[in-house]
Amino acid sequence: MRAFIDSDVLIWHLRGEKRARNFLRRLRDKGECEIWTGALQRAEVVFFMRKHEEEMTLEFLAQFQTASVDQALVDEAGVLFRKWNPSHGIDVNDAFLAASARRTGGRVFTLNKKHYPMPDVLVSQAWRQ
Repeated sequence: MRAFIDSDVLIWHLRGEKRARNFLRRLRDKGECEIWTGALQRAEVVFFMRKHEEEMTLEFLAQFQTASVDQALVDEAGVLFRKWNPSHGIDVNDAFLAASARRTGGRVFTLNKKHYPMPDVLVSQAWRQ
């Protein structure tokens, strides 16, 4: 199974949050899944890193496979966005990660499960806050 890590988990790890580090370590050490992130989640992190964070951030992100974006994924994410944004306020990034997970049978790990209301997308809370 592919474990898709949402940007909130990635950002908390980079900020030094122990629960994020422990969660990712447990997921990796279990060896039961491939650890991925979405292209837009990676972009969220890379676009907003500061110059002095670049080396550390890119080393951290190198541990994750990144889901690619193609025409079919854009179209699928668009369907999810149009369906779930009006009622649940999901954003474009959430729609892309949900589509990536749904397409591969993967699971999204996030701190914001409400961003993934789609019944056919597997979603788990990364850790309890």
